[in-house]
Formats: sequence, structure tokens, C-alpha cells
Amino acid sequence: MVKLLRRSLYFILFLLPCLLQAQVVAPTGARAAALGNASVTLPDLWALNNNIAGIASLEQPQLGAYAESRFGVRAFTTVAFQGVYPTTKYGSYGISLSRFGDELYNQQHIGFGWAHKLGQFSLGAKAEVWQVAVEGYGSRKALTFSVGGQAEIIPDLYFGAYAYNLNQAKLAQFEDERLPTIMKAGIAYRPYKKLLLAIETEKHIDFDADFKAGIEYQAILQKLILRTGFSSLTNKATFGAGFLARQFAVDYAFGSTTLLGFSHHLSVGYTLRKGAL
Repeated sequence: MVKLLRRSLYFILFLLPCLLQAQVVAPTGARAAALGNASVTLPDLWALNNNIAGIASLEQPQLGAYAESRFGVRAFTTVAFQGVYPTTKYGSYGISLSRFGDELYNQQHIGFGWAHKLGQFSLGAKAEVWQVAVEGYGSRKALTFSVGGQAEIIPDLYFGAYAYNLNQAKLAQFEDERLPTIMKAGIAYRPYKKLLLAIETEKHIDFDADFKAGIEYQAILQKLILRTGFSSLTNKATFGAGFLARQFAVDYAFGSTTLLGFSHHLSVGYTLRKGAL
């Protein structure tokens, strides 16, 4: 009886919002989280999930791990792993894996992406296989295709755009349940070397647009980085910091909403020499 009640509560409070409000495509990486998820212009390892075009700017192979805990509830935990391998002639290649949820409800994915840089422009595409499982109801799989682009419009002014699930992948025939299709675009400006300002608009085809903004400042010898951001749709304020130590990049972020409480994000990236692979 207790388990049945718990399952019903999960459906009411978690499963429906998760499927209907684009849980499966939440940006990855504590850097993005600290910036209010204004990440569409960022050329880093986590661009593999946030805007595939961004991995084209990487010059060395990188590996990363990410963990996110929402509101102190184990069932709302995400873990992710990804890696990017850049080549000189044929662009950059990446693979990503993630899992969200617990034994009652969970979603998992594996994705493969490619991006190439041509002068000031970067273009990329990604394919992902998603599996959504609910205890007692089975699981469903779906294949999504996404594309993205980034460009340096003028020196220190950057533009990014990303379209997720262009094929509107279907999870179930009932109610024509599909994974969310999302478009986002934004700009970032670096008025001087240590400061980055980013703004972004994200639109789920079935919901209101979300305006996001973030600020990043390199505080001490470019090793310590401070960040803050905001998301209008969730009224979420975010804060975080990053630390660079040789080949490691460690980032932490936390955010709060007026109703649900705090979320915590931690990511670790490691840069390899090409000869090490």
C-alpha cells in the first residue's frame, strides 16, 4: 500500500512535469547551471549536450563527469559522463551518457555528436537514443536528432543557436506522447578578458519562452572563476564557482527556487594529450 501510494505521488509530482517540461534536455555541467543555463554560446566540453557546435572549438581530447541533486531528493538525481575527441581535418567527435531518476521512474540516454569549425563559424549535429522507464509500466525508447551553430560575430561578441529533437521523436501512441522539441538562441559578450556576459532565450514548442542570463568573472590569476545567473520561467537564481588546476577543471553550482528549495551541481573535466589516447 505504501509503495502504491509512493508511486502515485511520483506520477503526480514528478513524472508528468518531467515529461511535459523538457526534463530530458536539461543542460549539463555545473558551469552552465551556475550561469542560469545560459549555455548555448559556450564552447566547452559540456557543449556536447548544451549546443553540439561548441565542441568544434576544443583542441585537446577531454573527459567529464557531472552530478546534479535537486531539492535533496534522491529520485531527482542526474549523473552524466561524456568525452570529446577533436581531429585536425575531420572535426570533433563526442559521446555522452546520462541517467536520471530511481527504480520507480528513470530516463537514460546515449548520444553521438560531431561538429566542425570553419573560420568564425562552428556547426554540429547529434543523435541520441533515450529510454524512459516506469516501474510496473515498462519502458519506451526514442531516437532524437539535433543541430547547432555558433559564431563570433565581431571580436568578443558570440552567437549560438541550438535545435533539439527536430524529428519530434514519439515515446508512445497514447496522447501522442513525444519528447520535447526545443529551440534556443543567445549571445555572449566579453567586454574584457576576465568577464563574460551571456543571455539566452529558450522555447519549448508547447510552453512559454524562458529568458536566461549569466555572468562569469575570472577572479584570481584566471584559476578561480565566479558565476551567477537567473532563469525567468522558473524564477531560479543560481551561483557557482570553478577552479582550474593544470589538466583538471572543477565546477560547482547551486540554485534556489521560491517554492522547491535548492539544487546542487558538480562537474569535473580532464584534458588529455592527444597522444594519450
